[in-house]
Amino acid sequence: MPLDKNFHHLLTPGLSLKNTQIRLDCIPGTLCDERMWSRLAPALGGAFDLQHVPLHEARTRPQMQALIASHSAQQAHLVGFSLGAYLALEHALAHPQRIKSLTLIANSAKGLLPAEISARQRIVAMLDRNAYAGITRQRLRELLHPSHLDDASITGLIQQMGLDLGKDVLLAQFITTIARPDLMARLPELDFPVLIVGAEDDKLVNPDDLRAMAARLPQATLHLLKENTGHMIPLEAPGPLADAMRAHLEAAVNFNDNDGHRASPPPLSKNQ
Repeated sequence: MPLDKNFHHLLTPGLSLKNTQIRLDCIPGTLCDERMWSRLAPALGGAFDLQHVPLHEARTRPQMQALIASHSAQQAHLVGFSLGAYLALEHALAHPQRIKSLTLIANSAKGLLPAEISARQRIVAMLDRNAYAGITRQRLRELLHPSHLDDASITGLIQQMGLDLGKDVLLAQFITTIARPDLMARLPELDFPVLIVGAEDDKLVNPDDLRAMAARLPQATLHLLKENTGHMIPLEAPGPLADAMRAHLEAAVNFNDNDGHRASPPPLSKNQ
């Protein structure tokens, strides 16, 4: 999908990312860690330095936001997937001066669909009574496009992350993030470039929500994948996602370089 018309006048002819490296601060989804980005990183190429927010270390919503604040740059290109995208949006609304660009993957600003809330509540109730045996085949059907259900390189990675992170992480992330306020009305506050990536066949996110988000954001690009992609976009479609992100980040670099009222970033700390 082409860049939003608001970006075209900001692109410098011949701009190349080859001579610089752009840091991306990446926030994974539920029961995911940095392995969620393992297919995206090589697809993006060496011009991008992916840094990872260890979301699984948090047990409460405030701890999640504190991790994002402490592990992202003072002026960040923030990338979030699923739960991580919703938390990235919350962080951006609370600290817009810290954001250079935002990439939201497979997430609705309206929060979870009612069916997904019910599913999570059932899983929490079940886990309270039983040991966690890992991600089920039924859950994989909800997460993945049918064409990827027999791809062991994808299903195995998802299942291994689930087993490694375990029951405590899953319960903490489910319980503390089921309640997600509708953030649609606040989207016009975000005046920096935002890329929204979704899939028409995502069973957990309504693509109409993503269209509505793009309509409310001042500097939005919407990229909807139409074939062979479910919810797990960084694993199922790393190439198309990388293409969309490169175009978005080139535009974001020009936007920030040319926006005269934007303040210079503060010196980076040792953690940046």
